[in-house]
Amino acid sequence: MPADLLTPRGGVGRPLVLVHGLMGRGTTWSRQLPWLSRLGRVYTYDAPWHRGREVTDPHPIGTERFVDDLGDAVEALGEPAIMVGHSMGALHSWCLAAARPELVDAVVVEDMAPDFRGRTTGPWEPWVHALPVEFGTAEQVYAEFGPVAGQYFLEAFDRTPTGWRLHGHPQKWIEIAAEWGMRDYWAQWDAVAVPTLLIEAGNSVTPPGQMRSMAERARRATYLHVPGAGHLVHDDAPGKYREVVEAFLTTFTRDT
Repeated sequence: MPADLLTPRGGVGRPLVLVHGLMGRGTTWSRQLPWLSRLGRVYTYDAPWHRGREVTDPHPIGTERFVDDLGDAVEALGEPAIMVGHSMGALHSWCLAAARPELVDAVVVEDMAPDFRGRTTGPWEPWVHALPVEFGTAEQVYAEFGPVAGQYFLEAFDRTPTGWRLHGHPQKWIEIAAEWGMRDYWAQWDAVAVPTLLIEAGNSVTPPGQMRSMAERARRATYLHVPGAGHLVHDDAPGKYREVVEAFLTTFTRDT
């Protein structure tokens, strides 16, 4: 059922739906939940192909599949949500706001841009394919991903009696990213009518200048560049992320 796609994480008021990035999971928002739950009724979401290694999806991989699934989840709430998205999750959140505006009140876009055309997954594929299906110790995860991303992946992977197991298949994750190198999402971005907050990492994965262009083209946008922060801004610069997101969300999370 669509309602089962969202996991309640506490709080009262208007719904906030946290949408993770590629290779992530709803459980990776743990450090943000205490303060976000004071601003609304928080839910986390696991995207297709990120729900466990044994969980299959019958649909072809594509942005439209993700947006339909996310839309089903939000629709089950019975009222529009504020979407808080990171990377892939930000893309799907603004595409949802474009396709089904009745479901979305506002969007937080963290380190994602509309146009990666020409970029390929080639340099990334050997590393992803080389990942072990299961890591035996937390130290191995930190050694592979570093301190910030390591904590993130410890929370994303399935916990087993013998370690931490990938919660999806690398080939599927590669196929998801490969689509971004073949199409752009400017039309969807231009169709977003709700307020948006754009947060760009100092060490961004996005093409230079695109997130600033997004802010300039948007109808109601706030833009912040976070120098020195990596792609996981919410974990790499948590104080700055909280400051700007709280200021933005406070506008939309008051009881009516």
